[in-house]
Amino acid sequence: MNIIELNEVTKSYARGEEQLQILKGITLHIEKGDFVAIIGPSGSGKSTLMNTIGLLDIPSSGTYALDGVATQNMSDNGLAELRNRKIGFIFQQFNLLPRLSAIENVELPMIYAGIPTKQRKDQANFMLEKLGMGQRGHHKPSELSGGQQQRVAIARALAISPSLILADEPTGALDSKTGIEVLELIKELNQQGNTIVLITHDNHIADNAKRVVTLRDGEIIKDVRNEPLATLVAQEAVSS
Repeated sequence: MNIIELNEVTKSYARGEEQLQILKGITLHIEKGDFVAIIGPSGSGKSTLMNTIGLLDIPSSGTYALDGVATQNMSDNGLAELRNRKIGFIFQQFNLLPRLSAIENVELPMIYAGIPTKQRKDQANFMLEKLGMGQRGHHKPSELSGGQQQRVAIARALAISPSLILADEPTGALDSKTGIEVLELIKELNQQGNTIVLITHDNHIADNAKRVVTLRDGEIIKDVRNEPLATLVAQEAVSS
């Protein structure tokens, strides 16, 4: 079953009296449990496509169904509710609230979902433990390394057991060693059954996905399955 079904999706923005078309008839279907990298240069439409998949942007035309739910006629509140239930976001800059502890940051999507206090605290602690951050739950982001902050962000993304994990340049703010660790973690999440859509401009990162979709000038120009690859750690060991 497909979790993402985009059909002939376009997106345009007004620029003065002109309409600037960013997405040009995108048709993209992604199955549950897949790991797809969307790649392309700056200006290719990656961010707009990510925002569309993440229900942050509404297509100008075409249709989008997320996990079997048609979205084109939904209200802003309906889209927000669907987004909060179905999608976990991992951002390049982590987007952790600086005044909240790690546990409190992980709790945020569960607060929006109306989950009771004890249940969400238990779930937040469980997710942090699962990601090796159990001893850091009461630390604020400024007290954590970049890799630790990204682990908290991943715990937050997983807190509501989303149907889809949407990762936007998740290693972009990390050093290469920590980036490898985070990529390996994302691959493990996929092996556990999570659907991953990863946005990147880096071919080496895209090589870790099972499928690579290439954008250029708002259109899909290539959509290929990757052959199974050795892990990045193994690749690094060989190159060194």
